[in-house]
Amino acid sequence: MELPIRLSKDSREPIYHQIEKQLKALIASGLLAEGTPLPSIRALSKDLEISVITIRRAYQNLENEGFTKTIQGKGTFVAKIADPIKQQIKVSTVYQAMEKAIETAVSYDYTFQQIEGIFKEILTTYEEDKK
Repeated sequence: MELPIRLSKDSREPIYHQIEKQLKALIASGLLAEGTPLPSIRALSKDLEISVITIRRAYQNLENEGFTKTIQGKGTFVAKIADPIKQQIKVSTVYQAMEKAIETAVSYDYTFQQIEGIFKEILTTYEEDKK
């Protein structure tokens, strides 16, 4: 199974944290359901072209936080996550994405009104495309 994980090697955010965040979002959204096996550390390391140590750290942190469980000799699986935690992750993920977009716009000297206009335009286009 290939996971839709996109890494930014230019980001100041550590790679292992980017992986954790994206896996949490995939779990919270239901794209990775309870019991779904995650790729082995070596397989994901190869797919993402990063160190096995980096993947191991992300997987260990996810397990420590209760998002995954490892069964010796079988692999790592998505754990059962309570709905309030899933909701919290969804809100946090969207908030962070919007915060990053606003930071980018501000760095280009966009005004509040310009940023709001862009947001409304994108939202309108998105809604029209869904029809």
